[in-house]
Amino acid sequence: MLHHHLTGPADAPPLVLGPSLGTSTAVWAAALPALSRRFRVLRYDLPGHGGSPAGLLPSPEPGRTTVADLAGLVLDLADHHGWDRFHYAGISLGGAVGARLAAHRPERIGSLALVCSSAHFGPPEPWHERAALVRTEGTAPLLTTAPGRWFASPDTTVTAGTPFARRLLADLAAADPTGYAACCDALAGYDLRSELHRITAPALVVGGSRDTATPPVHARELAAGIAGSRLLLLDCGHLAAERPRELAAALVPHASVEPAARDRKRNPGSAGGAGRSTLR
Repeated sequence: MLHHHLTGPADAPPLVLGPSLGTSTAVWAAALPALSRRFRVLRYDLPGHGGSPAGLLPSPEPGRTTVADLAGLVLDLADHHGWDRFHYAGISLGGAVGARLAAHRPERIGSLALVCSSAHFGPPEPWHERAALVRTEGTAPLLTTAPGRWFASPDTTVTAGTPFARRLLADLAAADPTGYAACCDALAGYDLRSELHRITAPALVVGGSRDTATPPVHARELAAGIAGSRLLLLDCGHLAAERPRELAAALVPHASVEPAARDRKRNPGSAGGAGRSTLR
């Protein structure tokens, strides 16, 4: 299975947190204290990242890995822990995994949060080029450009020189080239734009106002395509986890409302009450 960490009360509602390309479970570390007070939080590493071996990929050959493959590995984790349904929040590629699950396995997703993510990450050629570069030279060539994509300008709370940023850059440097390149292939082939209408889980879309990798137009497209979704823009770069308090403050109430209360908000005449989520 994917390498993962569990935090929070064993009887709390399950919340799965997906990382972005090149990062590890550490990307969610700063938001974890607030989230784990309310949820049983599962953070996982993508194949070839952190503690997850690239060998978990069904087909690591160039061009073969899909977001559906990654989503299947996440479902394996949920099945292992006995979770029929779970809340899901993911950053960038981690968000794409959640969107795929919500569109194709809606019975498994209690709520969905897409953070600095997209329904389509642009033309496939740049992703295939990055995959080829990493397969040849490893991730070292990416270390100089990653901070500019990941983090907002130096006047924000997190810069490339902070311990948080240094940890993530170290994870990028240590990523297995096969796994990283395969995840690039998954992004190259990902296009959920025509299927966003299939997502029925309550959805929160979080964009970064200074995100150059998936600018706010990507967040707006997601929000426009998912019925009943809510859009939130934070002052951050591509990794909204650099704003952990604001991010957690949005995620906790989003995943905490009872299904009956959500229905009442959508249909004011319906009955039901709000309270602690009953997802297990």
